[in-house]
Amino acid sequence: MDIMGTLFMIVPMFAIFYFLLWRPEQIKRKKHQAMLTNLSKGDEIVTTGGLHGKIIGLNDNIVVMSIAELDDRNVKVEVSRSAVSFLKKGGELIEGE
Repeated sequence: MDIMGTLFMIVPMFAIFYFLLWRPEQIKRKKHQAMLTNLSKGDEIVTTGGLHGKIIGLNDNIVVMSIAELDDRNVKVEVSRSAVSFLKKGGELIEGE
């Protein structure tokens, strides 16, 4: 009988951990990955380091972004696609769509 009482305590604990911790993190990770996959030229982004800029070029792993304009020339920075944290739309940060 002691085993049944222990099981009645352990099973709900795992369910609580799953629905309150693991599942929301999985959903957040999937949305972020979808956002990274759907990046395109012209999108305004924010990196994990806090750089704000506009995408001017992309390939599989690298994002080229313009962060400033000096004397009619763009200051370009290359960052890893995985370093993109947020997409900006209308001045608001959007973490995954």
